[in-house]
Amino acid sequence: MISRVGTVAFQGIDAVPVDVQIMVAPGKMGISIVGLPDKAVAESRERVQAALHACGLSLPAKRVTINLAPADLPKEGSHYDLPIAMGLMAAIGAIPQDVLQEYVVLGELSLDGSITAVAGVLPAAMGANRQNKGLICPNACGAEAAWAGADIDILAPRSLIALANHFKGTQVLSRPEPAKHLSLSSSLDLADIKGQETAKRALEVAAAGSHNLLMVGPPGSGKSMLAQRLPTILPPLSPRELLDVSMIASIAGELTGGRLSDQRPFRAPHHSASMAAMVGGGHRAKPGEVSLAHNGVLFLDELPEYSPQVLDSLRQPLESGEVIIARVQHRTQYPARFQLIAAMNPCRCGMAGEPGHTCARGPRCQTDYQARISGPLIDRIDLRVDVAAVSALDLIQPATGESSAVIAARVAGARQIQQQRYLSLGLDSFMTNASCPTALVEKIAVPDQAGLQLLHSASKAMQFSARAYHRILKVARTLADLEAQENISAKHLAEAISYRMGAERLLSA
Repeated sequence: MISRVGTVAFQGIDAVPVDVQIMVAPGKMGISIVGLPDKAVAESRERVQAALHACGLSLPAKRVTINLAPADLPKEGSHYDLPIAMGLMAAIGAIPQDVLQEYVVLGELSLDGSITAVAGVLPAAMGANRQNKGLICPNACGAEAAWAGADIDILAPRSLIALANHFKGTQVLSRPEPAKHLSLSSSLDLADIKGQETAKRALEVAAAGSHNLLMVGPPGSGKSMLAQRLPTILPPLSPRELLDVSMIASIAGELTGGRLSDQRPFRAPHHSASMAAMVGGGHRAKPGEVSLAHNGVLFLDELPEYSPQVLDSLRQPLESGEVIIARVQHRTQYPARFQLIAAMNPCRCGMAGEPGHTCARGPRCQTDYQARISGPLIDRIDLRVDVAAVSALDLIQPATGESSAVIAARVAGARQIQQQRYLSLGLDSFMTNASCPTALVEKIAVPDQAGLQLLHSASKAMQFSARAYHRILKVARTLADLEAQENISAKHLAEAISYRMGAERLLSA
């Protein structure tokens, strides 16, 4: 007799259907699992046997074969415990077998028969909905699964006994409700920062067009404070963006309590992060920081302190907006369209260029330190701004800067203009100027005659690369959008070129 239970395997954020086939046949007593299981799946037979025994069920003295089809797809994780247990319960008649065809099942079992939380429940629920099936998941993940839709049948039992009683009709499991939507309010505000008007302006431009930004300045000048306040001026996530971000967080096991937030992700990994931690990977391929920052911000403080290999691994995601992790047996793809915000000191001692400071190593201290960042990575940064040190006298003065709410209104207006522009061109309405295709840049960012002359002179003098030329046009387009102007003038290009000049100085280093 063969019983079947549906579950899923994860490839990126996609849930691939897996058929758990269980056969109980005469032979030497034992359980064997086939179908490319990893160590966690192979160990499930011990957890399943202990959980069934805790529920008062015992397996027949026969040979049990468990096949995870398709057999050539690697199976990873502990979420196969529950479908295997349910298949065995159906095989021995503890639950009706026909009801299993209506559900996708996933969950990890404890030795006492309780069902514990697993990662990836939201993508699994979305996959079950596409198959027109219900979902059986741990009780701790029910609030997360409920976001997949109001029409999907969801059972979230606490234990195997509760699930068996539900199918027998002696207990009714109610459908879980979605966790409350979190709209987080931050106590941070750009008005808290005194001075640094140039850096604030660059931060506004970066937020309006989702441009990459590099801030260079001595320690204590406020670079980290500025970066931490960037989320306060960014628009909230749209429903579609929220779903993408939440599915990545679910795969990574970071969707606590099933609560979703419309605030854009802000990831700030330490400079000791490995390449697998940054871009994803490992023995069981998991999303890295660049994917967890999808539709949000990746902040790299002390940029030259990161490993050069880790920094250069960001070059491909910055261009394509996705990360591809290749393995011998499979290939995993994660979305990674993030906004890079970086901060660094001008030299190792941190005070190069400051009045009254003389470095013992001379100019080489600054040159060697900045040369740790590769030219191709610098070329992908749209804005580079110098953040000067703030004196104690500046801090004594009362704050006069604009609040985050005022700046956020201008950023939202510029984003709305971009949304309408790209929607009218038949492109993704969530596209920003920074992600505009190269073939389209020269059509949407046409300078006037004075702007063309300025751009020609600057390109001839500074020897801009093709990427730098297009990124200057994108920044100028954002500056015009902030002023709600259709045409790009010379002043927009002049400001965009001024943000690029710092990057060219870094490239020369």
